[in-house]
Amino acid sequence: MKKIITILVLVIIFAAFGGALYYLYQKNQQNPVVYKTEQAEKRTIIKKTVATGTITPREEVPVKPNISGIIEKLFVDAGDTVQVGDLIARLKVVPNVTNLNNSKNQINTARINLNNEKKSYDRQKELFDKGVISANDFDQATTSYNIAKQNLSSAKETFEIIKTGTTAGIGDAATTEIKATITGMVLEVPVKVGNQVIEANNFNEGTTIASIANVNEMIFEGKVDESEVGKIEEGLPLEITVGAIQDKVFDAVLDHIAPQGVEENGAVQFEIEGTLTRDDKIFIRAGLSANASIILEKKEDVLSLKEALIQFDKETDQAYVEVETGDQKFERRDVELGISDGIHVEILSGIDKDDRIKVWNETTGKSKSNQSRG
Repeated sequence: MKKIITILVLVIIFAAFGGALYYLYQKNQQNPVVYKTEQAEKRTIIKKTVATGTITPREEVPVKPNISGIIEKLFVDAGDTVQVGDLIARLKVVPNVTNLNNSKNQINTARINLNNEKKSYDRQKELFDKGVISANDFDQATTSYNIAKQNLSSAKETFEIIKTGTTAGIGDAATTEIKATITGMVLEVPVKVGNQVIEANNFNEGTTIASIANVNEMIFEGKVDESEVGKIEEGLPLEITVGAIQDKVFDAVLDHIAPQGVEENGAVQFEIEGTLTRDDKIFIRAGLSANASIILEKKEDVLSLKEALIQFDKETDQAYVEVETGDQKFERRDVELGISDGIHVEILSGIDKDDRIKVWNETTGKSKSNQSRG
């Protein structure tokens, strides 16, 4: 029995030894791990953040009436260019019946009063000419007569205003002719002929008849997150891309950052504005959505490397790369990093453009002959 056990043990030992030899043989037959290499290169690196928003005119003015009425005629359409004083619309005033009747009564009352004062004036004048009354008494009669005439004139003007919306006595203070208040392009005419409009006053903002804007000075209005607002400042350059205008980048300058943020969807957003550089060859429509790349820092023609090739020491957090010193032999080199655009990073020191940097993706030896080392 002991002899059988000894034989089994020996068989197991020899089998294990043979298996180990076979494993080592197979492993030796596998292709070795090969690492590609890349070199640093000179490039321009731009560190930026992106804000979304819209393109709007810097100056946009709503034209509102100073009397209420009904649109009788429109003289402009959206897209028309107007000058200050150009006619936009004409209103037709629909008088209030009660006010109109009261105004007529005031005219009749003023006319009756004037007739009485005229009779009194005539009597006083006759007595004054005969020397019966003093000049002071005659002056009082004259004053009362003149006041009565003024009251009748005022009542007539009030009636005219209620009936037509204006009168010759008040000039341009109230008019049924609505005119442009600035020079620019008509962006919108939100009313139609026959629509009723309300005058602007302390209790109502009034009906907008047209919106006019200076489209020669457009701005970008957008928002940035609170995590980014501390990185930007007024005067930074912007690169504006408009979704509706392909393959075109517009230059702008950041000229306003809101001092107070607004919470939106759980995040605090800060409004920003940037003035676009005018381009007479391209017409930018108001309200187009756009993205603004805010250039935080820019360095031209600097030595750079892909960020994917950079490693960091787990203990010291020191950035380093592995530089090829021989055929698939590498050594560690500590590097000092500069600005990054998220893909490439500036190399301040540690390597030069001739060094071959290890790419951290393994390949098999079969493809070694086909690999590029540049």
